[in-house]
Amino acid sequence: MFSHIMLGARDLSQMGRFYDAVLAELGWQRCIDHDYGDIEGLLWRVPGKALPEFWIQHPWNGLPATWGNGTQVSFLAPTPDAVTRAHARALRHGGLDEGAPGLRLRYSPTYFGAYCRDPEGNKLCFVHGMG
Repeated sequence: MFSHIMLGARDLSQMGRFYDAVLAELGWQRCIDHDYGDIEGLLWRVPGKALPEFWIQHPWNGLPATWGNGTQVSFLAPTPDAVTRAHARALRHGGLDEGAPGLRLRYSPTYFGAYCRDPEGNKLCFVHGMG
């Protein structure tokens, strides 16, 4: 299990609106807007849980944020409907489709997933029923 995932962002305001809308469908809420002087960022968690955390922030090294080729952040969804709703919200809030909601039998008979890119190009997956 991971403790946190951190993605760099150029436009925190846009990314905040995007992730507020999308992650709400998966039961996550924004809980912190932080500013360490020269580094600003946003944090989401599942209410009542300290971990895992999902962070969006300006990079610490001061260079522009970029997406990682071959990198994907996958969020576990409570139901297939939540996968579908999260994907639809992502597209309504500036995301780009990378794979419509549906069964992915090549992974598992119960793997229901959807894929998109956030407004800054990070690849996301929403999935239910792995195994």
